[in-house]
Amino acid sequence: LNSMSHLPCWLQVAQGLLTPTIAVTTTYIAWQQWRATQLKMKMERYERRLRIYQETRRFISEVAAEFNPPYLMMFGFDASTAEADLIFPPEIREYLNELFEHAKQLHAAQVVFRDCTQSHPAGYDHARVSAAIDQHSKWFSAQPEMAKEKFKPFLIIFK
Repeated sequence: LNSMSHLPCWLQVAQGLLTPTIAVTTTYIAWQQWRATQLKMKMERYERRLRIYQETRRFISEVAAEFNPPYLMMFGFDASTAEADLIFPPEIREYLNELFEHAKQLHAAQVVFRDCTQSHPAGYDHARVSAAIDQHSKWFSAQPEMAKEKFKPFLIIFK
């Protein structure tokens, strides 16, 4: 005879529901693990993006402190933000390149700048050099807010 027939009805129903309950529970646990992994990946990407943003803000601050960026600082910035190509869309790399280019132009203008106590080499155009320094200095002065706006869409964790 069937051993199930000797069990009370409620126990037979409970045994019948055990397999679907285990399946649902296992599925739920797997789904929760998947969600946790997705959140962990999102947080890791956020941390990597935040680091690039912080490097960018640091670079802007350092350039704006004296408006005479040394090449070592510029190339350090370029190296410290190299990962941006992998974790941001192209417009962020374009912005980082623009920062580097303005810093390079500012540096070049500062190298050739001569004040009234220094002799001026042949062909030196003080007005042009001063205008270049002024233009790039003003541009960098506006960049803290501009950087925030450029990076903001990529640094919002919860929408």
